[in-house]
Order: sequence, then structure tokens, then C-alpha cells
Amino acid sequence: MQKVGVALLGLGVVGSGTYKILIGQHDKIREIYDIDLTVEHVLERNAEKIDALGIDRSIASTDIENVLKNDDIKIVAEFFGGIEPAKSFLVKCLLAGKSVVTSNKELVCKHFAELEAAAAKGKAGLYFEASCVGGVPIIRTLTDAMQGNDIREIHGIINGTTNYILTRMADEGLDYKGALAAAQRLGYAEADPTADTQGYDAAYKLSILSSLAYNKHVPLSEIYREGIDKIGAEDIAFGKEFGMTVKLLGISKNIDGKIEARVHPVFIKDDHPLASVKGSFNAVHLNGNNVGDIMLYGRGAGDLPTGSAIVSDIVFAAGKSAHKRYNFFKNKLTSKDFVKDFSSEYYIRMKVTDKAGTLSKISGIFGKFGVSITTVLQKPPTDDSGIVSIIFITHMTHEKAITKAIEAIGSLDGVNEISNLIRVEG
Repeated sequence: MQKVGVALLGLGVVGSGTYKILIGQHDKIREIYDIDLTVEHVLERNAEKIDALGIDRSIASTDIENVLKNDDIKIVAEFFGGIEPAKSFLVKCLLAGKSVVTSNKELVCKHFAELEAAAAKGKAGLYFEASCVGGVPIIRTLTDAMQGNDIREIHGIINGTTNYILTRMADEGLDYKGALAAAQRLGYAEADPTADTQGYDAAYKLSILSSLAYNKHVPLSEIYREGIDKIGAEDIAFGKEFGMTVKLLGISKNIDGKIEARVHPVFIKDDHPLASVKGSFNAVHLNGNNVGDIMLYGRGAGDLPTGSAIVSDIVFAAGKSAHKRYNFFKNKLTSKDFVKDFSSEYYIRMKVTDKAGTLSKISGIFGKFGVSITTVLQKPPTDDSGIVSIIFITHMTHEKAITKAIEAIGSLDGVNEISNLIRVEG
């Protein structure tokens, strides 16, 4: 029987969930995997959290040295979040030969090279399944189940907060502010929701997933990012008329060796597998050259779903005599290796004065920039202002072309407002 000591750095939501799973699944893990996992130390300053979980205060402290000097501790699970002190503590643990398990997507995204270098030097393991999509085993799928494939595309709902907000808007007709307030009341969104609603959280995850999928470092700086705060109830209603649902997606593609990576709202057809993913659930759709399409679905956050991924990594790490090394960050790409002028279909909503010639002028500018229109929908006026909403959906076109066309259209006499532009994915 192999005895493996574990240290927990923090007893927040996920840290507490992980402790509960380690205790609750202890006997099963010992029986099936022949590993006796014991919590040897906890780093936590809040005594109430320690007592609430029934942890002996003698194994709790606020000093990382108590973890480093304890030879019984083989694996350290981190729950602090953010960059510091998490990075400094984990580098020390890795150099000391203690494997690290973390759900800290920002840290892994921004400082993977430093963490992996410390892990290699200390002959320790770096495990981060829980950093992306909570309890859904996407990291293990990419690294241990897709060896027979070149992964060509990733499309993912990888942020539960934004998916919850957009679901409430679609299903109940709430506007953005109302849906956000509901998410905050339920604890799905923070008081400052910027990391989620502006796409930062999803971009961290897409950087990690893309780097693993293509074995090339896809840094945060090369990911196009746009949030959901401009999505209006009108857009969702018009999308329904076209049989489409709006989602915040992380999208990356490997196109002839060049990487395209972006996070932004997207209209997808209602029959697309991702369209039915509602609430705070997450899903990732992969395409491999041999396996074809695969989709993984489940809860992307929460104490027990994320704790489940943490414990999976702990058991996985405990069973390894030699740990996997990652070299994707050594395959450094230049800006030329990333697709900036990506292609998409586009939904464009604008408000115009309802008079003869306006639509013709708009169509002329689209044609000037090579933008072909598949659908035009003009809504009747809702008051006596003479202003109407027009919705265009384009054929596949380039980002630069649509940007130039919209800029020119916005300056036309009779065009009161370019209300929104949302990309459409097949």
C-alpha cells in the first residue's frame, strides 16, 4: 500500500470541496488504486473554515515552510487563485520535489513555462486538469486520449457565468443587466464580473487548451477577446427568428500550421450540439483528423465538480513514478504564425431612417468591400420616429472586410446606429 501525503493550500470553495472528496472517497481510492491518501497539512488563516471541516488544527498553519519541510507530503494542491503568493509557493514546492495540482487557470496560462521548468528541475509533476472546464476531463482527453489525431478545431462554452447569463436572457427574456444581477445573487458571478463577462477567464482556458491541442504555445496576447455586455435582448430575439442561439465561445483552429484563437459571442444554429448547453454547464467540441467530432459536457465550476478534477489529478500524480513533461512552450511562434484576419459569417443589426435609398447605399458599401449578404430583415417602426431596425446576415467573409464596411456604413446619412455585430459559426 502506497501512502501519499497531501497538502491543501487554501480552504475556499474548491479547497473545501476537495477535502470533502478526499475524505469521502478515501477508502474507495485505497481499494481500487492501492493508494492511501492522507491530508498532512492545510494552509489556511481562517480558523472557522478549518473547524467547519473537522480538520485538526495541529496540521493547519499559514507558513509554507511547514509544507516544504514535511517529507511525508508528496503532492500539494493549490486553491489561492491569482498569481501571488500562489506562484512563489508552487515554485518552491516543485523545486522541493513535491508535485503540484492546481485549478488556477490564470497562473497556468501566464506562467506555465516557469512552473514547468521548476517541476522538471525538482523531478515533480505539474497537474492542472481543474484549470479548464471544472469537472470535465478535457485536459486528460487532450493529453492522453488523442494521440492518434491532429486536432484541427476547438469550440467551447468554457465559462459557466456567461452561459448562465445568456441562457436567462434567451429563456426568460431578461436584458443583460437583469440576467447579470440574477447570476450575482446566485453566486455564479462576482461583484466585479469583469473576468467572466469580458472573456478573460475563457481566454485563459483557451490559451491552455490550444497550447496542449497543437503542441505550440498560444499566449494570451494572441487571443482575440470580446465580452457579452453588448448583447441585447433584441439580438437574442432576432436570432431566434433565424433559428440561432448566442453563446460566448472559445474558438481555436489549426489551419495549415497557423493558429487562430478567439473568444467572443457567437450565433450558432439551434441544431448545433453546443446550442443545447444551458445554465452554468460547460461543453467542449473537438475535431480530430481521424476521430472526427467529440464533445465533452458537464459542470464547469463549483466546489465538488472542480474538486472532483483536483482529486483525479492527485490520484493520477500519486500513481506516477515519472511525471509527464510539457514542451509546447518551447515551440514559440511569432505573430506571423497566428491568423488575425479570420473568416466568419456575421450578424449585423443597425438602426436607420426609413427613407428611400438608404438600404441601397448600405448594400453598395457592402459590395464595395466584397461582403455578400445572405439575409436582410427589416422590422417595422415601433414609434413615430421613422427609425427602423435592419438585420443583415452575411456570407463567409474576412474580419478586415467587415470592419471596413461597418465603419463606412456608420458614416452614411440616414444610418443612426450600428447596434451590434455578432459573428456566426456554422
